Amino acid sequence: RAQPGWAGLDCKVLRRAVPNRARLQGAQQNPAEPSLAEPSRAARCRGGAARPARSGAQALLSPQRPNQSRELPGMKVLLLLLLSPLQGMGASDCRQEDFHFCGDRNQTQNSSVIYEHGPAHISIENTAQALIIRRPFLPNRRNSYYRYSLPPALGRYRFCIYWFKANRTLTLVYGKQSFLLGGDPSSIITRGKESQKTERTRASIFSVSCISKDGKNTSLVSHSEYFFKASPENVPVWEQDVEEQLTTLDSLITRPPALATGAVEQQMLRHKLGELEKTLAKVELEGQNQTFGKATVHATVLRVQPTRAPRNLAFASQREEGGEVHGFAVDLPGSLFMTVEESEEVMEHRVLLMDINSQTMFQDENSSHILGDKVVGISLVDTVVTNLSDPVVLTFFHDQLPRNVSPLCVFWQENTTGSSGSWDSYGCTTVAAISRTDCRCNHLTYFAVLMVSSPEITYIHRDYLSIITYIGCLISALAAICTIFFLYFRSKQRDQITSMHIHMNLLGAIFLLDVTFLISEHLASSSSEAVCRAGGLLLHFSLLSCLTWMGIEGYNLYRLVIEVFNAYHDHFLLKLCLVGWGLPFCCVMLIFLASWTNYGPFSIPVYESVGGKSTNATICWITSPLIHNVVNLGFFSLVFLFNSVMLGAMVREILRQNKKGHKLKHVLALFGLSILLGIPWALVFFSFTSGVFRLVSLYIFTIINSLQGFLIFLWYWTMVLQARKPPDLQSSSDSVKLQPNGSQSHLG
Repeated sequence: RAQPGWAGLDCKVLRRAVPNRARLQGAQQNPAEPSLAEPSRAARCRGGAARPARSGAQALLSPQRPNQSRELPGMKVLLLLLLSPLQGMGASDCRQEDFHFCGDRNQTQNSSVIYEHGPAHISIENTAQALIIRRPFLPNRRNSYYRYSLPPALGRYRFCIYWFKANRTLTLVYGKQSFLLGGDPSSIITRGKESQKTERTRASIFSVSCISKDGKNTSLVSHSEYFFKASPENVPVWEQDVEEQLTTLDSLITRPPALATGAVEQQMLRHKLGELEKTLAKVELEGQNQTFGKATVHATVLRVQPTRAPRNLAFASQREEGGEVHGFAVDLPGSLFMTVEESEEVMEHRVLLMDINSQTMFQDENSSHILGDKVVGISLVDTVVTNLSDPVVLTFFHDQLPRNVSPLCVFWQENTTGSSGSWDSYGCTTVAAISRTDCRCNHLTYFAVLMVSSPEITYIHRDYLSIITYIGCLISALAAICTIFFLYFRSKQRDQITSMHIHMNLLGAIFLLDVTFLISEHLASSSSEAVCRAGGLLLHFSLLSCLTWMGIEGYNLYRLVIEVFNAYHDHFLLKLCLVGWGLPFCCVMLIFLASWTNYGPFSIPVYESVGGKSTNATICWITSPLIHNVVNLGFFSLVFLFNSVMLGAMVREILRQNKKGHKLKHVLALFGLSILLGIPWALVFFSFTSGVFRLVSLYIFTIINSLQGFLIFLWYWTMVLQARKPPDLQSSSDSVKLQPNGSQSHLG
């Protein structure tokens, strides 16, 4: 049975019972007499399996009879000096004990050793009837004690008590006999079943010495009872201590989300998790393996005995029903334990497996989603394991994953700067199957399977799309500003300028959107988070302004085509500007005031098939996917629906006024109007598809929308050139004047 740790024990006696000299047995012994030799080290090695060497030292280890002739003290000292070099022979492979206590005991009658439960410290008590050793027991053993018979021969015996932290054993060497305390089930006695209770008479222990781990030898005064206290970090830990910590951690994890978000709260939870790991490293176990916990967090402790030829260690969790993940299996390579043995000589390995069914304490800044909220931690007590030659294999069993999702094995990387950590895949290889995912990693830590969006587009196409976007936005911004200047100077030469000013505002919104998008990634790489939040807010404002002015273009087309008589409105252009720029401003300010964290760095996980690497494209944008879906997609859907109706009305008007020989003008007019109304933006809805069709739609969407300002520029100049042709080549239904009354040009 595993014993509580004595590591950290010093030889300071907390309390000593002063013996009643009238009741001491063998008090006639001379306290100044040299002590008998300590038991051979071989007698206590490896749990006391070896027997002391039978040599000249045997006479010194044998009990002294009262009627035996005594040797002269000088002869005894000389004999001890001659035999001392032989003490370590034959025990070169023995491990050094962490603590031992030695003394001489006068055995005046048949007596025994009693090993029983005591408080959280070591106590050694000597009576004429028994040598009593007390240590904390496991809760289910505290109603029992162990009794061992001592040699029947009377006399003075030298005994020593040894504690080996490596294999957690407590050994008593008494004369020539060795006892592994608590290791013999036949010696256990249940309290209440004793044959009779005997009166115990205290007796002193002579020639007392205590040696701690640092090798310091302390001589103690003769007394009948000694108490030794362990250091706080080595106080025994019981199962109920682990269960209490697990219950506390479960309650913190399962708190309402509003009370459990934020980097500070996550760090607090991970600190609690670290304290739990320290407790599991010291907990007293009944058997080789034991599992704790019943709710969100489960902890399993595996005790591994080292062998000459280390073998793999396999563990499988119980099957779970009702979740995405049905369980996991761990295969630890034998080289893991060989690595530990090379660096430090140990008697036992302790492996900790943490099964956590919540991502609360492992949430990164990207709000990454892991499979089934399952996080599995693997660690070796008191050892940092990295760069293993043979990988650790962690297998997750799960349902079949969607087609547009790829699993990626990751581990939790703690951030030393104090902010939240992040998921990383370095050192891990992912092997995915239909209903299982194997993670092969060369280190031990907390692992999970990251769900990465897989749009079935290779990294090469992603690079092409990025290049098209940047070049297109640059050209579009330059073309938009050029068109704005041209329209501004031309508007001074025309009487009707409402449509022209609407075009100028739309081009201004496109210019602002292109510029903010081009600088967004650079702002995200800056060290100032406030600057990135401002950049994300400006980018969102530009997008909403662009969509709003597209809707105003549709409304203006409604006035020109549907209304037969164009009513006059006071300050009509000012009202349109208040809507076009004011509505987006109010929207982004409400989102910002609701929570300033709604804007900031936003990382888009990108899975690259080459090497299984995972990279992030970070921009300053909306951090909440819900806000993006509701505000942006919802608002665009309304604008697209309204503008589609307006474009349909324009098509009907063109068909009604169709004249032969002018089809090219009509086609150009419809193309330009569709660009003004933002109809190509509807290709964004095809991004939810898959396969080749999605790839084609993404290329078309990227080319047309990144070049929107440039296409408007080309379309406008084409129509201007068409308008400057001789009158006989024009039609009364010129596409530039499509309104019914012909009094107002659509382009101004």
